[in-house]
Amino acid sequence: MDLQLKDKIVVVTGAAGIKGSIGETIVQSLANEGAIPVIVCRNDRGYGYEKELQEKGIDALFVKTDVTDTKQIEAAVKSIVEKYGRIDVLINNVGVNDGAGLDASIDDFVWSLKLNLISYFAMTKYCLPYIIKSKGNILNIGSKVALTGQGGTSGYAASKGGVLALTREWAVDLIKEGIRVNALIIAESWTPAYDNWIKTLENGEEKLKEIVNKIPLENRMTTPQEIADSCLFTISNKSSHTTGQHILIDGGYVNLDRSLLTE
Repeated sequence: MDLQLKDKIVVVTGAAGIKGSIGETIVQSLANEGAIPVIVCRNDRGYGYEKELQEKGIDALFVKTDVTDTKQIEAAVKSIVEKYGRIDVLINNVGVNDGAGLDASIDDFVWSLKLNLISYFAMTKYCLPYIIKSKGNILNIGSKVALTGQGGTSGYAASKGGVLALTREWAVDLIKEGIRVNALIIAESWTPAYDNWIKTLENGEEKLKEIVNKIPLENRMTTPQEIADSCLFTISNKSSHTTGQHILIDGGYVNLDRSLLTE
């Protein structure tokens, strides 16, 4: 299926994670579709990803940015527009489950909001004039923690709850502009970071089995590629009448009846 993303300027935040992470997989998938991925992230891995894509003849840009600093976000958007003259799609992908729970300091809680929620608002605010001009769209990456809770991560839960609320709010605000705004909600995805976390546990294999047994569809985690595929479809014109939606890519983890689970 041709998603008609060729030469679209697609900005992806938090996309310089470990190879195989959700953000990096989205970037590679965009490149494969002929889009022009712009990585906005604080990690220097972004320089390597930019070089790797350019060596394949793919136009790509990395703008090193600490998204907890709104001034850096403003400067990043300015740099993107100076190079390309437009922005077609924004994918707000930042997410760090930082464990800022009720026992955390107020400063830690606020920092979590800055990273996981305020960065979404700031990126959207500064990209919006260009998205309106290009008649593009916005996709927010959310988490099941906003719907289910998790315990011990108030900052992340509040942020991701806010992301889902803002998705609906912005969809309403931007109806008059014909701009679509959606959110993809992820539950358990087998990323390199998840693998690294499992390896830190004494009973890692046992814990992993316990988690996957709770995922109704095929008792397995969602792959980053499955998430990237859903992202690309949602931002494409193939989803031209979809807005204000919370789309769960989770193998039924959040909404399906627990009676499906046989173990």
